[in-house]
Amino acid sequence: MLDSVSIPLWLALAGAILAAWAFYEHVLMPALRWMVMHPANQVIDEMGKRLRIGIRPFQRTRRQALIHRLLTDPKVQQAAEAYAREHNVSVIAALHRVERYARETVPAFNAYLYFRIGYWLGKRFAQLLYRVRLGYVDVENLQRVAPDSTVVFVMNHRSNMDYVLAGYLAADQTALSYAVGEWARIWPLSALIRSMGAYFVRRDSRDELYRRVLERYIVMATEAGVPQAVFPEGGLTRDGRMREPKLGAIDYMMRGFRTDGDRDLVFVPLGINYDRVLEDRTLLRALDPEATPRGKLRALGTTFSFFLRNLWLALRSEWHRFGYACVNFGAPVSMRAYCEERNLDFHKLAGEARKRAMAELGRHLMDTVGKIVPVLPVPLIATVFVRHGEKAISELELKAEVGALIDALAARGAHIYVPRKDFDYAVHVGLRMLTLRRLVGEREGLFFSRSEELPLLRYYANSIAHLLPAA
Repeated sequence: MLDSVSIPLWLALAGAILAAWAFYEHVLMPALRWMVMHPANQVIDEMGKRLRIGIRPFQRTRRQALIHRLLTDPKVQQAAEAYAREHNVSVIAALHRVERYARETVPAFNAYLYFRIGYWLGKRFAQLLYRVRLGYVDVENLQRVAPDSTVVFVMNHRSNMDYVLAGYLAADQTALSYAVGEWARIWPLSALIRSMGAYFVRRDSRDELYRRVLERYIVMATEAGVPQAVFPEGGLTRDGRMREPKLGAIDYMMRGFRTDGDRDLVFVPLGINYDRVLEDRTLLRALDPEATPRGKLRALGTTFSFFLRNLWLALRSEWHRFGYACVNFGAPVSMRAYCEERNLDFHKLAGEARKRAMAELGRHLMDTVGKIVPVLPVPLIATVFVRHGEKAISELELKAEVGALIDALAARGAHIYVPRKDFDYAVHVGLRMLTLRRLVGEREGLFFSRSEELPLLRYYANSIAHLLPAA
């Protein structure tokens, strides 16, 4: 009974490998999944009672299941077959490409990361850099939006801080899903962004197969009621003015909306403005055809030197936040009402008729966004200095002209943020920001714009130029 049994070494190794695999599959992985999902599920239960627009079942669906849905989608399958014929490859090879695109696009939303970590970091970072203010909110019309609607925030795009600011200020209403450009596809940043519910987009891609995968994902998310945020301009403004809309994502959303469907599709205009945009000089540089392209190392060096300079000012107690950052929420645009008023059905439109209808919708949405862009101290003062060129003016003249500007803007329905509701203080903090940055100089009590900085002053003036009467 006590005799030992000898087994071959290869059998012992095979048994050990199988045991390790069983431990990994049935003990370790379930434990890890529980550790990751349990806090997220607790947050989902808690936020479900607080959010006006709850977390949709689509957002809680496992990422692999969504990827599988894309792979088996009939329209994606048709696109894969067309790709295989056009490029003379097998359908299997085309479907492998589809899977790669799907894995690149589909997010992996984690409620714990979004509401506990992402929200905290976004709030702290935004408040560290700016005096963040929630300006105008069309509460009456926003409260009329049905909770089961698909809500899409449509906003102007001034800075990469827009993602942080909008997500932070909308976090008490819903969890937003963003379309993020290729700049963020860097590990581990990409994993964090994907876990926050964002999906990656290849801007201006001409790959028809990729575009079909992206389209079908957006259609699926729209039909499932996932709250989203889009920048119709397609990229950051370079000169400060609002850009012409690129309607790719909005067009895809309209393909997932039916006037007789269960859900309404509601676009909520959101206007953002800053007293200082962190990327302002880089954006202006992109407009200069004679500017020498900067490599990644040089760009990284510029960012690092900017950080060190501001850290040095903070250590000397001479650092000021970068002025005000303000967000306004306008009246929602219901697509059900919009289509009924114009007797439109986007599902029945094709070719040029659809293009014209989409172009009209794009203009309408951009107009609603433009009307609620906040008017802040720096853009107001920059407008006065741009009008005067290099001519010096006194602080009294500056206040008089800023006051006249405010009256003209108010008459046109613009939303002006006056810090502390104190006009003199607003002019003081705006002028201080421009003088500290040396965009404006002072000589014998008179202020003047520095000629070499006029393009930057014009950049800030342009942010509210569309709100002013045409010259």
